[in-house]
Amino acid sequence: MAAPHIFRSSFLSTQPLPHNSSAVRAAPQSPLSIRATATSSDASAAAPIKHRRTEENIRDEARRHTSSHNFSAKYVPFNAEPTSTESYSLDEIVYRSRSGGLLDVQHDMEALKKFDGEYWRSLFDSRVGKTTWPYGSGVWSKKEWVLPEIDSDDIVSAFEGNSNLFWAERYGKQFLGMNDLWVKHCGISHTGSFKDLGMTVLVSQVNRLRKMNRPVVGVGCASTGDTSAALSAYCASAGIPSIVFLPANRISIAQLVQPIANGAFVLSLDTDFDGCMQLIREVTSELPIYLANSLNSLRLEGQKTAAIEILQQFDWQVPDWVIIPGGNLGNIYAFYKGFQMCKELGLVDKIPRLVCAQAANANPLYLHYKSGWTDFKAVKAGTTFASAIQIGDPVSIDRAVYALQNSNGICEEATEEELMNAMAQADSTGMFICPHTGVALSALIKLRNSGVIGPTDRTVVVSTAHGLKFTQSKIDYHSNEIKDMDCRYANPPVHVKADFGSVMDVLKKYLLSKDSKVQ
Repeated sequence: MAAPHIFRSSFLSTQPLPHNSSAVRAAPQSPLSIRATATSSDASAAAPIKHRRTEENIRDEARRHTSSHNFSAKYVPFNAEPTSTESYSLDEIVYRSRSGGLLDVQHDMEALKKFDGEYWRSLFDSRVGKTTWPYGSGVWSKKEWVLPEIDSDDIVSAFEGNSNLFWAERYGKQFLGMNDLWVKHCGISHTGSFKDLGMTVLVSQVNRLRKMNRPVVGVGCASTGDTSAALSAYCASAGIPSIVFLPANRISIAQLVQPIANGAFVLSLDTDFDGCMQLIREVTSELPIYLANSLNSLRLEGQKTAAIEILQQFDWQVPDWVIIPGGNLGNIYAFYKGFQMCKELGLVDKIPRLVCAQAANANPLYLHYKSGWTDFKAVKAGTTFASAIQIGDPVSIDRAVYALQNSNGICEEATEEELMNAMAQADSTGMFICPHTGVALSALIKLRNSGVIGPTDRTVVVSTAHGLKFTQSKIDYHSNEIKDMDCRYANPPVHVKADFGSVMDVLKKYLLSKDSKVQ
């Protein structure tokens, strides 16, 4: 059933309208509500669509349409006992609970539940594809569920999100015997990875804190590449200094150049990610530098919107499986949180089963899962082509375990050869994925071969970064230059003499291999 016009108008307002209020239903439509119904033929016939004033930009327009609401959110200890009263304002600079545990952002669910699932579905759908600030972003189109109390003028956004959900038709049919396989291309984003979804939220909150004269001079992170790219870009957009700790010689050139180009202060450290993480935590406890790693739960509020977006793209139908690469392990929990909020607020009636896929060379969660969730042990992460998940002591281990246990989830691993072959196999069907997505596809292959995932199960593989960030690994693979690896799908160029006869001979041989009818 189509939503009433006054509901569809709400992409211009942060104030939802109660679904049970007859007075609201009877209220006459304002010019704003008519303006917002560009997708409604009868509303657009009632009055012409108004455009913003000539002298305005989209931020100016948003200021005129600001309205109040009763939604709120706060930090609480992660997975705390129901009797816990510990909480913190989002405007406080705090990363751990009093006991040293993780924090989580808790929304006022009772306030959100005053509006039914149909209302929220209609609201979120009404904002897709718009340029209205800040709702054109796939993250901020869910603003009420992300940072409800932030002023739109403080938001730092590149209109991230709204990424492609790709039907992997040929790959699914040819290699897996599946007809409903999808790849969520989160890497088709402003800086080329899913980290943009969380960084827009974190940097927006920092922007708010700085305007409140809180002691924040800059923002810092430890990174295996993608986090630093997102942080530096969003900080540069807001004019906020960014500081990046990178493990020397362990990330791709494409990843390294991004924070450099965006003006970050980059420290190349002779250690791995876990060493960088330890240092940045020590530094941020002494200096007025805001910590941007996923220890900070604000980022997960942005990343959870990718889960909501998947449901939206399936017209609010729930897939059977969602497979996510895992390193520091915040993302698997973010997806769980997004799906669970949709269920709790009545947008859907169930959540998908989640799979966390790890590189075998950096697989602490997988080992923990295989042990039956007995005592967790960090590992020394080995080198992997999936460099962004080369993490042996993940910050969000407790979050990941919670997400898998509450979604009837699974953890799987992939060797270097498996992930690189899966990446090349997928590329051969028209994709251009990163090695981390190769890890997720390897997990899918194993679960499909074992019969855990069925041929008709609707399955979504989350692609976390753009393949263009990892061209060197692809070059090495297709050149057969990776030591001790069977590059099964390598496709090196063929060197041919520059004469007609030689070219014809090679082409005929190639065409015959593809089509026996060619003479």
